[in-house]
Formats: sequence, C-alpha cells, structure tokens
Amino acid sequence: MPRAQRQIQALGERLRAARMRRQMTQGELAARVGVSVPTVGKLERGDPATSLSTMLRVLTALRLDQDIDLLARSDELGRELQDSRLRRPAARRGSAP
Repeated sequence: MPRAQRQIQALGERLRAARMRRQMTQGELAARVGVSVPTVGKLERGDPATSLSTMLRVLTALRLDQDIDLLARSDELGRELQDSRLRRPAARRGSAP
C-alpha cells in the first residue's frame, strides 16, 4: 500500500519536526515514552510496525495527544451512505428487490 506508507512516513517526519521544535533528543523522547531510541527512530522514519500504543504515548509526550481525537472524526462517506439509504423508498414486503 504505497499511499499508506507515504502517509506513515509523513507522520513520522511531522513527529520528528515536533520533537526538534521542542529541542528534545530522541533519547529524551524515548525516556519519556518508555521505549528505546531505535524505536523512536523507526517511528520517525515511518516504520509501520510501530504500535498504536507507542504512537499515542509519543503524541502525549509531545503534547499532541489531542490530535488523536481528530482521526476518523467526521465520517463523511459513512454519513452520505447512510443518508442515501434513508432517501431510497422502502421496498414493499413480499416484493422482489
């Protein structure tokens, strides 16, 4: 999934930039999160094997944890699909579809 990989890499780059803006080393972030420095490096390089739990702890350490609440928040496609089903006339009982 090339698109997903690009998105994960871009997220890693944003996390690296956030860490650097806070003048934190990978070691300092790793210590705050409770992981190894190589794990932080993998996350910043976009390694897809990094757990969601680690990601959330990194976001918390960087004070970006509120961003997790924005993921999948507005399900526009789901709402459109639901609304389109509501607009269709209901099939009568006993009639073929």
